[in-house]
Amino acid sequence: MTALSPVAAMILGIVLALWLGAAIWAVMSGQRMRRDGTQSQGKIDRLTMLLASAPAAPVIVHPDGRLEAADRLAKWLGRTRAPNFLSELTAEDGGIEPEDAAALSQDIAAAQRAGKSFARAVRGVNSTRLLLVRGAPAGPELAESGGALLWVFDATDSQAEIQSLRSQVAQLREALEALAGLVEAAPFPMWHRTSDLRLSLVNSAYVRAVDAEDAADVITQGIELVESVGGVPPEAAAADAMARDQLVERMVPATIDGERRMMRVVDVPLGEAGIAGYAVDQHELEQARVEGRRIEAAQRDLLDRLSAGVARFGPDRTLRFWNQPFMSLFGLRQEALADAPVFERVLDQMRDARRLPEHRDFPAWRSERRDWFLSPEPLEENWLLQDGTHLRVYAQPLPDGGLLLIFEDRTEQVQLSSARDTLLRVRTATFDNLFESIGVFAADGRLQMWNSRFRMIWGASEELLATHPRIDDLMRDVQSCLAKPEQGNLVRELVRAATVERKQRMGHVGFADGRIFEFAAIPLPDGNALFTMLDVTDSRRVEQVLRDRNEALEQADKIKTAFVTNMSYELRTPLTTIAGFAEMMSAGYAGELPEPARDYVAGILQSTGRLSMLIDNVLDLTQSEAGTLPIERLPVDLGALASARVERLRGEAASKGMDLALDLTPAMGVVRGDERRIGQCIDHLLENALTYCSRGARILLHGDGTADRARIVISDNGPGIPTERQQAIFEPLVRAEQARNGAKAGMGLPLARQLVQAHGGTLELVSKKGQGTMILIELPRG
Repeated sequence: MTALSPVAAMILGIVLALWLGAAIWAVMSGQRMRRDGTQSQGKIDRLTMLLASAPAAPVIVHPDGRLEAADRLAKWLGRTRAPNFLSELTAEDGGIEPEDAAALSQDIAAAQRAGKSFARAVRGVNSTRLLLVRGAPAGPELAESGGALLWVFDATDSQAEIQSLRSQVAQLREALEALAGLVEAAPFPMWHRTSDLRLSLVNSAYVRAVDAEDAADVITQGIELVESVGGVPPEAAAADAMARDQLVERMVPATIDGERRMMRVVDVPLGEAGIAGYAVDQHELEQARVEGRRIEAAQRDLLDRLSAGVARFGPDRTLRFWNQPFMSLFGLRQEALADAPVFERVLDQMRDARRLPEHRDFPAWRSERRDWFLSPEPLEENWLLQDGTHLRVYAQPLPDGGLLLIFEDRTEQVQLSSARDTLLRVRTATFDNLFESIGVFAADGRLQMWNSRFRMIWGASEELLATHPRIDDLMRDVQSCLAKPEQGNLVRELVRAATVERKQRMGHVGFADGRIFEFAAIPLPDGNALFTMLDVTDSRRVEQVLRDRNEALEQADKIKTAFVTNMSYELRTPLTTIAGFAEMMSAGYAGELPEPARDYVAGILQSTGRLSMLIDNVLDLTQSEAGTLPIERLPVDLGALASARVERLRGEAASKGMDLALDLTPAMGVVRGDERRIGQCIDHLLENALTYCSRGARILLHGDGTADRARIVISDNGPGIPTERQQAIFEPLVRAEQARNGAKAGMGLPLARQLVQAHGGTLELVSKKGQGTMILIELPRG
């Protein structure tokens, strides 16, 4: 075998390398083309799906007449398959109406030759669908030069809706013309305003009402039908209706044909179309209504003044009117009738009150009475009630379908004689059993009636009284019974004043046996006079005893006040001496004291100070109750005073583990009063809070005020005071009783209230058990 030369081997190696490189490049190019093909196929599939779901079917018309069409086109045309040539599509059996096919052929030819776009609606022969064809020249990527692209839409539903809208527009146009004719023919003014509230349409009645030449004249000049009411022009009322988006009615005056008329004007908002309005002459109607109301009111007033019971029912059988005698006669309540009950319900209420005749079949009886509403003639019947009341019932059907019932009580007429005899017997028995002495004198001064008490008091014989003596003769015979016989003239004058002058007089007279009588002469409606006498001997004696007792109590109170005052001053002298010696011993005048002795002396000083304060409180309380407490009237700076009192007690509060706070405002200001007394009041209230609060409590003094009053508020978060004890803590006697029983009770709170009241102020307690206490003081500036 012949060996290759080096050159040949090199050439062969180069050829093999080039062949290998070409093979690698071919493999890589094939893979890249495969990927591009896969991506292109995916895009083609997506575009195919997009075209299949599009609302239009594409059709490509080639220059030689061939068609590329979607399968949906065959379904829309009622064919089994899509046409392959344009001639098939436009043929007589191609599925399109012949006229539409000819026009479509011309449009496609124009698009192929001149490049014109078009839109054409065509209807299928074998289908009820209406197709919309939009055409345009096809691009070179779709067809050769001279091709066309058609998009076919199914416009059946859209066209039906268009036809429906056209029909509605025609109907609305006809309705608008009819409405315009109706507005023009209306006998009352009507108008229309645009959204800017300017008049845009008026009818002939409007033109006549404002005495204008024509509608154009009214609109041009903006002539309004009605006047401004209360400064509000018609445009403002229309704007209000538009803003509220609801119909607005109002009654306004207007001048029509030279006469003032009352018009009912209605503004109707029409949304963006503006405002429509009309006006109806209400003058005659209002006059008729006023006259009707006047007649009805007069009738009601007349029926209400009748003594007979009256009830009127409306056409719907509900109660419309009743008078007071009707309610009283049948025992009905006002609230039960105010709800306008029906006729049957009113009868039920009468029966519940046992004010109807008894019947075995009440529903049937009630049904017969309900037929009164339908009766052509008035009806009348008599009712005998369970209590013996005899009623005459008159039923009058009314023209409007209602019913008028009149109930006349004829019991008195039926039983007049018996009732009169009974009344006389009852009156006689009543007179004879009265505790008072009663006599009735006629206008001529003669005694007409009397009771046994009258005869016994005056000691007159039955024979004398039976002669009906005159008051002069009667007093002449009985004046010996009087402690002062001349008082008989007083009785005589009183009877004369009651019978002649018709004046009521009163007085008292004493009898010879010591009895005292109060008497009165009272005019009676029939011209007679009633003379009554009442034995008040015991009352006068009790009154005298009470008067004597009151004088004794007042004298005792004065003695008590004087005693407390003197004792207070008497106690001060030895107390001052004890305090003075104790202070000297504490200061070392008697020599140096041992430690226990100094504690004893300090206890003596503390007790004497407290005793002195208690004596001052008792004296002040006594003087306050007696009204003799001296009060100065000088300017008092409440802020400085309150601060000083709080600082004085701050150490004691700290020793007890309490927080004593102060909160003052500049509005607290100055009042005119007694600085010592006001400070004493604050001390009592703060000490009371320190006494009753426990460790950890917080006590606050707050001050503010107004232009005419200053206010001090002392509050704490202590145990509080039960409601039932709040009033008693201001009673000195109750506090004293509590102190005797060993309870913590002093005179501080009662004295504090009296000091505040002495300045013309008020002290109020607000407390609740377990929630603390607040005391509010208000002092006048003056």
